[in-house]
Amino acid sequence: MKAIRRFTVRPVLPEPLRPLHDLARNLRWSWHTETRELFRSADPEAWRPADADPVRLLGSLSAGRLAELAGDAEYLGRLAAASADLAEYLEGPRWYQEQQAAGAELPAGIAYFSPEFGVTAALPQYSGGLGILAGDHLKAASDLGVPLIGVGLLYRHGYFRQTLSRDGWQQEHYPVLDPNELPLDLVREADGTPARVVLALPGGRSLHACVWLARVGRVPLLLLDSDVEENAPGERDVTDRLYGGGSDHRLLQEMLLGIGGVRAVRTWCRLTGAPEPEVFHTNEGHAGFLGLERIRELVAEGLGFEPALETVRAGAVFTTHTPVPAGIDRFDRGLVARHFGDDGELPGVPVEKVLALGTETYPGGRPELFNMAVMGLRLAQRANGVSTLHGAVSREMFSGLWAGFDPAEVPITSVTNGVHAPTWVAPEVFRLGAGRIGEDRAHQVLAGGPVTGGEAEPGATPRRWDAVSGIADQEIWDLRRDLRGQLVTEVRRRLYASWRRRGAGTAELGWIDGVLDPDVLTIGFARRVPSYKRLTLMLRDRDRLRELLLHPTHPIQIVVAGKAHPADDGGKRLVQELVRFADDPRVRHRIVFLPDYGMGMAQKLYPGCDVWLNNPLRPLEACGTSGMKAALNGCLNLSVRDGWWDEWFDPDFGWEIPTADGSAVDEDRRDELESNALYALIEDRVAPHFYDRGAAGLPDRWIAMVRSTLVNLGPKVLAGRMVREYVERLYAPAARARRALEPAAARDLAAWKAKVHAAWPGVSVDHVESASDTAECGSAELGATLALRARIALGGLDPDDVEVQAVAGRVDSGDAIADAQVFPLKPAGGQDLEDRWLFEGPLALDRTGPYGYTVRVLPAHPRLATSAELGLVALPAEAAGEGAGVLLR
Repeated sequence: MKAIRRFTVRPVLPEPLRPLHDLARNLRWSWHTETRELFRSADPEAWRPADADPVRLLGSLSAGRLAELAGDAEYLGRLAAASADLAEYLEGPRWYQEQQAAGAELPAGIAYFSPEFGVTAALPQYSGGLGILAGDHLKAASDLGVPLIGVGLLYRHGYFRQTLSRDGWQQEHYPVLDPNELPLDLVREADGTPARVVLALPGGRSLHACVWLARVGRVPLLLLDSDVEENAPGERDVTDRLYGGGSDHRLLQEMLLGIGGVRAVRTWCRLTGAPEPEVFHTNEGHAGFLGLERIRELVAEGLGFEPALETVRAGAVFTTHTPVPAGIDRFDRGLVARHFGDDGELPGVPVEKVLALGTETYPGGRPELFNMAVMGLRLAQRANGVSTLHGAVSREMFSGLWAGFDPAEVPITSVTNGVHAPTWVAPEVFRLGAGRIGEDRAHQVLAGGPVTGGEAEPGATPRRWDAVSGIADQEIWDLRRDLRGQLVTEVRRRLYASWRRRGAGTAELGWIDGVLDPDVLTIGFARRVPSYKRLTLMLRDRDRLRELLLHPTHPIQIVVAGKAHPADDGGKRLVQELVRFADDPRVRHRIVFLPDYGMGMAQKLYPGCDVWLNNPLRPLEACGTSGMKAALNGCLNLSVRDGWWDEWFDPDFGWEIPTADGSAVDEDRRDELESNALYALIEDRVAPHFYDRGAAGLPDRWIAMVRSTLVNLGPKVLAGRMVREYVERLYAPAARARRALEPAAARDLAAWKAKVHAAWPGVSVDHVESASDTAECGSAELGATLALRARIALGGLDPDDVEVQAVAGRVDSGDAIADAQVFPLKPAGGQDLEDRWLFEGPLALDRTGPYGYTVRVLPAHPRLATSAELGLVALPAEAAGEGAGVLLR
């Protein structure tokens, strides 16, 4: 019999237990050990760390148990302490407030938009690394006191839950999530009615959404939900599932996230008195429409489109996580056009200007498509990749937007991702360190903020956990075995449940009790399953892998997990291939595939593994933070030099898998070479390090690497370090730029840009000459100085509108300049009869060997973030003799 109406019955807590409600509704419990322990002790049998949910737990407690807890003085004392600690955490000054008190100019508020957020398994609104990164960003911002507002969508089905068929094929399931049973509260107007966000759709239709609030420590996370009665069935399903549906569905999701998200932020600030954000951070292109909504707001206030665009750009930060063009959302221009303009959203903003922002104007681009990442870059004055290598890849990938500049000069920087240590460090690892420096200082170290009560932290570099250096080898080894043993228990439980869902009977599963061994070297591999991550590279030579798994003295065991996108049959075939190998009775006690990879599983997997494996096709891994989480628990990395591992690899932290780079190597040959390198590393170096014992019966070299990973690598991978870099390098400059662009200044800047764009076809480098006391024909001496003179046509611009530079450095056989240095040339006279200006300056020769220079002209304005911002550069014509690039040998 089916119910005709559904509602949620909430528990009524006895008065002494009322603080439990606030503790359960603030997601800080997900990374605060003492609060989690408080909930666990309320019902130890019902509390499972892998899928813990205090809201659900409180709803399941019987009246008798609640009465018992209400009369337990010891429990009430712990409750009072936890409640007081949360209050101090939420209200007390932290790193950000201390920086403001010291005079730092920081934004009053920052809005952070992301299509997914992985905060806790109890709020399943994530699919993989992008969402986990966003969740860690919010948590670290909370720990540091950064006034962030998170903005996302509430997906009623979340991402999918993964099971396996009997033959190992991935099955997807979409459980319905009831927001009333999640740690969420509905945002309401002052009169108690639900706050609403409304978007106009073509044909006079509307898309309505309510706004749910998740409290992530000090950070409010606003989640928009289209499943409301005002919507027609099609519109109700806009937020049905993460990354689901066709192009029209995805476009509506991204319009709701970006445009609706800005409106939700305005509503939140109006209702709570929170400062309006000065900086808007777009985490990947999915939320890029937020910039258009901000332009619409300013246009409605009387500012023209171009000045509004400059104002929006000044206060915007765009982060790209995508190392390949195929990973970027692109929509048909006609589809986008139908949703904007007077019959849709953003009235007053010309449709052709909207379309121009997303047009692929570079060689090889498809002008019929609307590119969300291109729009994101054009709407943000500051942009970044998520590792040093990914920054370089991004500059190359988007270099067409800045034609005439070398990729190294493309204005995309990088902030290497970090992970939220209090979330990912196992309690046992935390206690080991806290036993040496105390819990308060250990919390501060993991949060990435300044350490009080001890040595001052130098600059922006988080303090190293130096106390780990004094921990005895035996303690570290015992800890590692304990964590490995916990993983073995967890794997057996999950594997048994998986086989039962695959249709196996109890009588078939006795072998699971012997799966894995707490004394065997354990390798972990868990991530999404696109082809470039190469889930099955380890299967390239199956006989060799079996030999490694079953080695008589140096065996290994492997735990694998990962989800393929529901529409990716190729990824599903990779999963099936791995599962079928792991099902082989000869090796199934040494290699397992665990379905339904998520945060709950990960929090056991990272600490329990000895080695974390990552073997993507370089350089397609933007960052790859799973290895960071493993490292924080003393797990060593075995990885291709991609993402973060490329910049922070050290032999004391793990091993580098050699790559077979080069255009002459086809994909099949590359996989063969790199898989052989992987097998050899495990056989010759990794396993011997683990099993070779010293005089005390311990693997001395292995333990030394674990200690070095914790002490020296740990501080680098903290999300606190990452957020501080965002604040200092991107948020603060963006806020200053935005404050400087009051309407009059914005109009002046827009007018100046229009003038420069109109005049630029007439800007040219007409003649360049040099003189030197030591220069002879085609050569010069080290230490000499060339006096450069350049005649520049400015096309009606003034000298103050441009910057003239000599660009010099070593040259290759094709006369391309590498490791360039820039030398400014200054105006040295007025216009000549041909309307050219003279610029002069010295060029110091501080390098030997083939050397060359050229001269270029760039737009110059004090409000530009970089000289490449406009994408305009004038260079000498190739036929201009020495001006095209003089070569000195």
